[in-house]
Amino acid sequence: MPLSFKRVVTANSESGRSYILHDAPPSQIAEQPGRALTFYELWETDGPLASNAGTEDAAARPVKHHPPEGGTRFRIVELLPDTQQRADVVDQDFDSIAASNIQVEGSDDPTMHRNETVDYNIIISGEVVAVTDDAETLLRAGDVLIQRGTAHTWHNRSNAPCVFASVMVSAAPLPQFAK
Repeated sequence: MPLSFKRVVTANSESGRSYILHDAPPSQIAEQPGRALTFYELWETDGPLASNAGTEDAAARPVKHHPPEGGTRFRIVELLPDTQQRADVVDQDFDSIAASNIQVEGSDDPTMHRNETVDYNIIISGEVVAVTDDAETLLRAGDVLIQRGTAHTWHNRSNAPCVFASVMVSAAPLPQFAK
């Protein structure tokens, strides 16, 4: 069942008065049945400096995994229990968000991937296991994971959805993993 929440975005008029530009549920949503997750896109900034000018809805762009080079991406992620994953469409899921090149070649887990970002992930509800090449840890509501360009994946081994906020900040590729 899709999450129900609203996204509120403010803006400035030409005369300098502030107002509410958007006050509605997010309009850009990408479901990934293979990975049993849904991205709710909230905002994106281009780099190197974000702009507060204009009234363009920066989340109304096609859903992509990474932020623009030098920019950021802010989303809410809903990760369903692993029992709802569909391994037969994992590759299509990565393709659908322009991320086919981030899957870790040779991994036993087709959801293992590496981002060229620093990610601030804050668990809002439920629980999730953050998995790296050599370790894993259970995260619960209130926990924070700072993901720094490492190979990783997420597993929800519980019976309930996990919801987390993710802010992805564009980062220079690590030299040993540059494409």
